[in-house]
Amino acid sequence: MKWSFPWSKLPKSTLNSKTTPPLNPAWYLVWGKVESEPVSCSFYVPGKLAIAHAQPALSPQGRFVVVGDLWLSNRVELLRQVKLEPNEWLGTDTQLIALLWERWSLECLNYLQGAFSMAIWDQSRQDLWLVRDPVGAKTIYYFKRNSNCWIAPRLRTLSQWHSAQLDLVALRDYLCCAFVPGERTLWQEVRELRPGTALSLTEEKVYTYWQLPEKNANLDQPLEWHAQKLRSLLEEIVQEYLPSQEPVGVYLSGGLDSSCITALAAKLHNHPVHTYSIHFGANCPHELEFSSLVAQHCRTKHHILEITPEAMWDQLITTMAYLDDPIGDPLTVPNYLLAQLATENTKVILNGEGGDPCFGGPKNQPMLLNQIYNSVGTKPDLVSAYLTSFKKCALNLPQLLKPEVWTSINTKPSVFAADLSSDAKYLNKLMALNIKFKGADHILTKVNNLTNSAQIQGRSPLFDQRLVQLAMQIPPEYKLVQAQEKAVLKQAVADLLPMTIVNRPKSGMMVPVQLWFRQHWQRQARALLLNKQAAISPYLNQKLIQDWLDYRGDTWHRYGAKLWLLVSLETKLKLN
Repeated sequence: MKWSFPWSKLPKSTLNSKTTPPLNPAWYLVWGKVESEPVSCSFYVPGKLAIAHAQPALSPQGRFVVVGDLWLSNRVELLRQVKLEPNEWLGTDTQLIALLWERWSLECLNYLQGAFSMAIWDQSRQDLWLVRDPVGAKTIYYFKRNSNCWIAPRLRTLSQWHSAQLDLVALRDYLCCAFVPGERTLWQEVRELRPGTALSLTEEKVYTYWQLPEKNANLDQPLEWHAQKLRSLLEEIVQEYLPSQEPVGVYLSGGLDSSCITALAAKLHNHPVHTYSIHFGANCPHELEFSSLVAQHCRTKHHILEITPEAMWDQLITTMAYLDDPIGDPLTVPNYLLAQLATENTKVILNGEGGDPCFGGPKNQPMLLNQIYNSVGTKPDLVSAYLTSFKKCALNLPQLLKPEVWTSINTKPSVFAADLSSDAKYLNKLMALNIKFKGADHILTKVNNLTNSAQIQGRSPLFDQRLVQLAMQIPPEYKLVQAQEKAVLKQAVADLLPMTIVNRPKSGMMVPVQLWFRQHWQRQARALLLNKQAAISPYLNQKLIQDWLDYRGDTWHRYGAKLWLLVSLETKLKLN
């Protein structure tokens, strides 16, 4: 079914607009020497703590106060562990966390499954904890100044208090990766809590309660054994992720990852399954043949959305407003538009994100080739090779950054260095990087924020911590070997899908930014990026950007992706 998108329902915005798109305010917390009660305050301890824009949950004895952004997939199991009948429990997931924290304190984190970021205030000991889920499906940000600390799940919520000074290392990393990896944010003062950790602000100490396993397991077992174990866990997780007594949506590209989630949802759900695919016009490559085949095979209610260059450009400012740090992935705007469309049918959207990081997708191949061709002679620079594999601006940094900026950061260590120098198997090393950084700092935050923009919930079964843990234990030869990618996942779901889908090579959703900058966005991009008052002008060489806009020397046809990365950055900076 092809849809004509109701564009009139979306906010009309332009990149020259001085008006920031309005967003529902996220909760925030101020801790330290809080001298006055803020607007919309819901919990206040004079001189100690204030919580605004959210009603916190109190533990049964009233000792612990919990506020957060969370969804527990194993709520039923948790209630039974504390001897409560799930059918009789009328509380929220936040109230359940308050109960569990009162029972087990920090230990309760070992039992939680789902997506969460939260703050826990101990009224008795005057302690404050910040917690983030193991894979980073939810975010939480904080910064300290003088005697106070500000905390929020949305970076933009804190913008009225932190300084406007950029973190130049974060800027460097964004230009290399199209996202900001690690605890840094684009703003010098603000930090992001890392996945699988709990921070005691009182003790100023970080506790790691979950981390990726370091060793493969069951090495003597064949591919079929690992595939069956994976299939059982996949069915368990997808069943937990399905909404109760209502339709579910799935973003369906036609690739293996989204197709297997679609097939499992159709098999396990007793209510309608809606699938959503996109394309960029008749003259652009697309995967509709494959997504439509899967939709027909699984008997879903299929919706196809055409995204035009005008819609991409017009909705960029709104999309960037819903993100935290900028993300220079051209799929951000399509993700935002799909979420708006999905609101007509569902409140929960599943996706296939996580298949590549967890099961050895083809994006690891450039690094594997680097290892092969550099195995003789001098030891390769793995950090440089890894940054280059993103195919963004890593090789251009000495020319793109202004000399004083480049001098100040070119010797700063990379956040990826420790993982790349670890003793793990080479493929597992790459997977760990993609899960810990690209997953938490790009994919999952994008999914979470842009589905939330439409007041629906995005869930990523292939990024569930149990599945991530299992994937890291599967021998590398069952994940990516030569041209065969994701062998164990293909084996696990082979009976659910047409073999055309199981065996097709990964192609990826190619947004035609190269073509559209040439044919549609030249005037707007020049006005945005080459303006003397541009937010990027103190940091970047606009002469080089002008060469890119003129496509001078674009041998590999990659300037479009680089320009979109820069347009996204400039748009985000103008919003803050």
